[in-house]
Amino acid sequence: MISLYNKIAQEGSKVITKEYSTSFSIAVSLLAPSIRQAVYNIYGFVRVADEIVDTFHDYPQEELLNRFVDDYHHAIKTKISSNPVLHAFQDTIHTYDIDLELVEAFLKSMRADLSKEEYVNEAEIADYIYGSADVVGLMCLKVFVEGDQAEYDKLKEPAMKLGSAFQKVNFLRDIHHDFNALNRSYFPDVNPKELTEGDKERIVADINADFADALVGVKLLPKRARFGVLVAYKYFHLLLTKINNTSADVIMTKRIRVSNFRKIILLAKSYVINKLNLI
Repeated sequence: MISLYNKIAQEGSKVITKEYSTSFSIAVSLLAPSIRQAVYNIYGFVRVADEIVDTFHDYPQEELLNRFVDDYHHAIKTKISSNPVLHAFQDTIHTYDIDLELVEAFLKSMRADLSKEEYVNEAEIADYIYGSADVVGLMCLKVFVEGDQAEYDKLKEPAMKLGSAFQKVNFLRDIHHDFNALNRSYFPDVNPKELTEGDKERIVADINADFADALVGVKLLPKRARFGVLVAYKYFHLLLTKINNTSADVIMTKRIRVSNFRKIILLAKSYVINKLNLI
C-alpha cells in the first residue's frame, strides 16, 4: 500500500531530524502541524547529503553522492523513490512547488565539500553559503508560506540572511573540528590554526548584521511558522553570544554548547514574546 510507504518514508525523515539535531527538531515541533512534516522532509534530505560528504570517509563518497543525486533526479521525475528520504523529499518539492534550482545549488555546495578545502575570498564563501544554507532556508520558507509566491518574494531576502547567520555560527563554533578533522577552512583571511580575538570579533559582527536583517523577516512570518523560527533564531543568537564571550583560544579547543537549562529558559521567553507579539 503506497499510503503505508508514504507514512513510513515521512516518519524516517522525522527520526533523522530528531536524532541528528535536538535543537532543530524542537524548533520544528513548534511549527503548525500542517507544515511540520514538510520541514522534516527537507531536513532529512539535506542531512543525508551532508553526512555523505562529511562522515562517510571510509567509503566511496563521490560515488555515493553521485548515486544519491541520480536517485533524487529520478524521484523528482517519477514522483516516487525506493529511498524513503528521497521519496518524502520529492513529495514536499511537488506539494509546495519548490524551485529545483535551490536543490541544485545545495547539491553543488555538498559536492564542493568532497574536494575544496579552503575559501580564499568572500565571493567563494558567499557562493558556498548560498548553496549550503540560504537555499535550505528558502525551501523551508516556501513551506511556511504554503506556496504563496508573493509572500515568498517578500520574505526571501531575510530568509537568506537567517540561513547565512545559522551557517556562519556553525562555522565559527566548529572552526577547530573543520580544520583538524576535515581539513577545511571557511573563513577567508583567517588562519584556522590560530583564531585571534580580532578575527572572532570581526566574524561575530558580520553574523550579528545578518541576524539583524533576518529579524525583519521573522516578524513578518505567518503564525503557523513564526514561533518555531523565532526559537531557532533565539537559540543561534544565544549560541553566538556564548561564543563571543569565550576566548579565541578556548574556541580552538572546545565545542561551545548551550545547556539544556538555557534552552528551556529560551523556549519559555520565546513563547511569551511570540504570544504577546513583542518580537
